[in-house]
Amino acid sequence: MRVLVAMSGGVDSSVTAALMLCAGHEVVGATMKLWGGPSDSGCCSVADVEDARRVAQQLGIAHHVFNFTSDFDRDVVEPYVAGHAQGRTPNPCIACNAHLKFDRFLERALLLGFDAIATGHYARVLPPAAGQGWQLRRGRDAAKDQSYVLYMLGQSALARLRLPVGEMTKDVVRQVADDLGLRTAAKPDSQDVCFISKAGGRSGFLSGRMAVGSGRLVTKAGADIGPVEELELLTVGQRRGLGLQARSRPERRFVVDVDLKGRTATVGDLADLLVERTEVVGLSWSAGVAVPAGTAVEAQLSAHGKPLPATWEARPDGSGVVVFDEPTRRVAPGQAVVLYDRGVAGGEVVLGGGTAV
Repeated sequence: MRVLVAMSGGVDSSVTAALMLCAGHEVVGATMKLWGGPSDSGCCSVADVEDARRVAQQLGIAHHVFNFTSDFDRDVVEPYVAGHAQGRTPNPCIACNAHLKFDRFLERALLLGFDAIATGHYARVLPPAAGQGWQLRRGRDAAKDQSYVLYMLGQSALARLRLPVGEMTKDVVRQVADDLGLRTAAKPDSQDVCFISKAGGRSGFLSGRMAVGSGRLVTKAGADIGPVEELELLTVGQRRGLGLQARSRPERRFVVDVDLKGRTATVGDLADLLVERTEVVGLSWSAGVAVPAGTAVEAQLSAHGKPLPATWEARPDGSGVVVFDEPTRRVAPGQAVVLYDRGVAGGEVVLGGGTAV
């Protein structure tokens, strides 16, 4: 089988290429050039491309660079900015997976005659069995599981995808890399959004691309308790950076709502942040068929969040509502809500997901 491996320059994709090669496949590596601006957080830097090229050289495989910067600007950066301008908190890594890594990259691979693609994500793809289609499951390493950011993958993509490190722990992956003498064996993981620099931060990035202004902090009763800078950068659930610690009440307070039109952010205590349900739109289903109303699910509200038992309630317009078994913190609008099958393999199977309203 001819396999095109997405090599980011990190240890996970390096080991992925090595494992696919050891399995007897015809392997070629390719690195996506996504972000053309300044970056100091890894993933898209010149050094990462060089690391990927050198690992490919160590493995004796060809290596290519695909320039997808225009696609990245259009499908990831611009929606990220637009989302904040509308009071949402988008997840750019999910957008990158949906539009670049498992759309443009897969499209390019098929165009070049490859049978499959492989990436270094910590998740598992299981082939059809017992009348079911391809399944996306959590990675073996619970601490590194990345199935949450892959929820949008459908049957056609899963059929072409190989995730060899999903069966391994991170420690084992690093040991394999070390045993093979790969230059990325001890390379630190990339933690941040590739286009947000440490120097400018999210504030510096967004303020240069959209109007950012001040607002007022108010209580649920409508009482004004002071100003806040950069209202567009506030996120539901946020506690730090509100300037409230030095004000009247010492207890913890959280952003429970942001009203850009009224230029206010409502703050309250933890109880004010709790909700019994959350509306989800823009749904994608792994099996290609919507999950029936009343299905018992586990809902994950962030990349490393605790799965929460809930019930899925579908709506005729294609949206739906996740009804939690117990009240939980409201998820920020724009964030992904990913549903797992509560009744199969201990909540390991991804059913699909969408975006919180």
